[in-house]
Amino acid sequence: MFHPPIARFVLLSTLGLWVAGPCRSDDLDPGNVPSPSIPERETGVASWYGHPYHGRQGANGEIYDMEKLTAAHRTLPFNTRVRVLDLRNDRTVEVRITDRGPFIDGRIIDLSLAAARAIDMVGPGTDPVALEVLEMPENAPPDVFAVQVGAFREVDNARNLCDLMQARYGQARMVFRAKDGLWRVLVGSKATQAGAGTLTSRVFRETGEAGFVVRVDSM
Repeated sequence: MFHPPIARFVLLSTLGLWVAGPCRSDDLDPGNVPSPSIPERETGVASWYGHPYHGRQGANGEIYDMEKLTAAHRTLPFNTRVRVLDLRNDRTVEVRITDRGPFIDGRIIDLSLAAARAIDMVGPGTDPVALEVLEMPENAPPDVFAVQVGAFREVDNARNLCDLMQARYGQARMVFRAKDGLWRVLVGSKATQAGAGTLTSRVFRETGEAGFVVRVDSM
């Protein structure tokens, strides 16, 4: 059974609390951001996750059931329905986005055990896939993206990095994810993935901190 290891640079989940103080900034105007749009076809590597996450609360608030056809994605809105095509064997499965992930750079989706089983991916653990969005959720919140630059078990380590990012970029915050006990450090608030991607490159160029573009979820 394949369990993605915890990496330093992991993805956003907002099951937790936003931390007030010097590292919080909410100056993106929700009235000026566009409604969510359907992205183009996405290709990359898929992985899957089961235990120990089975029975724990996912990023959208639901209890994760590895026997249901669900998946984690870093930027698609919750409840988006996606067709996953395994490029190794041409098998397909349709899943609903309920969580955030995957936790490894280069991977684009984490499938439930049931979804991985449907495309014969349990044994390999990972496969190249293509994603096609079938349906976006009704009344999805506006797109807001940030750059996650770190994830820490110790809150003081997260706060130190957050303070540095706040001082340099003016927008930084911390979020705690109860599922894995990690504090995330997020930089910026952008209305598009492209804008957040540009910020990701700038942060790496100026500070050496690698990061991921993540959706900021409102719950």
